[in-house]
Amino acid sequence: MAGSLKRSTKRRAMADINVVPYIDVMLVLLVIFMVTAPMVNPGVVNLPTVGGAKVQALPPVFLTIDADEKIIVRKDGEPTQTLNTFELGAFARSQAEKSADQPVVLAADKSIKYEVVMTVMSKLKENGVKRVGLAVKSQ
Repeated sequence: MAGSLKRSTKRRAMADINVVPYIDVMLVLLVIFMVTAPMVNPGVVNLPTVGGAKVQALPPVFLTIDADEKIIVRKDGEPTQTLNTFELGAFARSQAEKSADQPVVLAADKSIKYEVVMTVMSKLKENGVKRVGLAVKSQ
């Protein structure tokens, strides 16, 4: 009879998460960060200033690509000559021989394909012009 009085008890799975070990780990990490934070030296960043910028020794040469893909060379604001893409290599070589550090600024008509602009830039670079830039128009 004693065996029949016993109830059959089954263990149920707990649905709760034991967070005590996670709290312990969190507190240990907090202590480690609090101890090591004062020991870390922040890096010093030297930012450039505008006053230290070099003044351009030579005025830039402006190349303008018009809608017909003709290249107009402007020095001191005045158009000096008109080139096509075949003559550009000879112009770039002569420009590099005169002064390799003289900047060349490239402007193009808005109807020109970007590929033409990149071709002109690559020809200038291939023929020795070191400083090539793009002109932008602010609106």
